[in-house]
Amino acid sequence: MTNAPPASVVGMWVTADGYIRQQLLPDGRYDEARGRKASAYQGRYEVVGSRIQYWDDTGFEADGEFIDGVLHHVGMQFYREKKED
Repeated sequence: MTNAPPASVVGMWVTADGYIRQQLLPDGRYDEARGRKASAYQGRYEVVGSRIQYWDDTGFEADGEFIDGVLHHVGMQFYREKKED
């Protein structure tokens, strides 16, 4: 990855039911938990405009798009987790 991801995407993204939690890290890596399974998927990601591309460490690729503050990825919608004060 040549550039750091935009700060606007770095952080935790969660499905509405909380089952899938995707942490987009500032170094261009991601860590995805599913249910009780921590680190179910890990890899790198890159953001260009509103598009995000994933390269999982196991070899598969996926993509998504940020639309109105919601991450649309493989038929799911992820919402930015709000930090509690």
